[in-house]
Amino acid sequence: MKDYESEAKLKFESLKHKKDVLILSVESSCDETSIALVKNGREVLSNIISTQIEIHKKFGGVVPEVASRNHILNISTVLDEALKAANVSLDQIDAVAVTYGAGLVGALLVGVNFAKTLAYALKVPLIAVSHVHGHIGANYLSHKSLQPPFLCLMVSGGHTALVNVKDYCKFEIVGSTVDDSAGECFDKVARVLGLSYPGGPNIDKLAKQGQNNIKFNYKPPLKDTFNFSFSGLKTAVVNFVHNKEQKNEEFSKADVACSFQELVTDELCTKTIRACKKLGQQKLVVAGGVGANSRLREKLEIFCKKENVQLFLPDLKYCTDNAAMIGSIAYYYVLAGVGLADLTLTAKPTVNIADLY
Repeated sequence: MKDYESEAKLKFESLKHKKDVLILSVESSCDETSIALVKNGREVLSNIISTQIEIHKKFGGVVPEVASRNHILNISTVLDEALKAANVSLDQIDAVAVTYGAGLVGALLVGVNFAKTLAYALKVPLIAVSHVHGHIGANYLSHKSLQPPFLCLMVSGGHTALVNVKDYCKFEIVGSTVDDSAGECFDKVARVLGLSYPGGPNIDKLAKQGQNNIKFNYKPPLKDTFNFSFSGLKTAVVNFVHNKEQKNEEFSKADVACSFQELVTDELCTKTIRACKKLGQQKLVVAGGVGANSRLREKLEIFCKKENVQLFLPDLKYCTDNAAMIGSIAYYYVLAGVGLADLTLTAKPTVNIADLY
């Protein structure tokens, strides 16, 4: 083991001087088993994703034990498909990168242990990547010329935060949620409306059929900060729906979805643009699964045009969990000389956005 670690360290340090760096990346933080081959942080040779949406749909959400079991069943096949699609062999791999947190511990462990085994067998460096940093890295795949500094609006099922990206591996949290994330709020409102998993896309779809005409018993909190709070809004929507159902009063689910979505996106857009102005940032990047929400993207384009802020939206295929985004940011870890892990690497359910491994 010591021989491997010494050799891996030397190879890791040499990679920053290599013209072309090919990274095999692994992502298994939730219910997507994904492996990608990414060159120099920007060129995706392959990005294979095995999704479990249909499996978890009948449960109304992700069941951790089921997710872990299916990662084990799928991951070897996903590797074979990724190598074939990229037309490369294992002996061409310069490093293996893997999401070690944040996420479901059991699901993460499948990817971490697989990546450790692969890195050890190939005698190449193992790079431990933060899932959140990966979502930021997705934008480097969609926008080849994008470079820090910029402000990032991170919106996903696990995180809602404003991150000042000072350099590729220098992150400062400007504001974050004090309770529920925006994605979590979308999922819970979808559930109370009887919509299937995943809730966020179904809210987005239903909202297009409704009108913004419902006034929930809710006032946006934390107006004078860059922090977010969505638990009060979630509770207000749930109470509205339950009260209507208990009284046998008719209401439009589409109107509920639309009115709810307008409040969430207003909160996200208003604070994000205000943060851009205060920090003097002229570039805004969006990251995370909620970044696929059509109304959020539409509003941000309007806000940014008005305030003369350049907006970078990730391609929809890179909004949700995927290994290509992990391979992208791993390359910049290499250039910064951070993230090298040994074979004691394990999964972490929570990771601070600003922290590096």
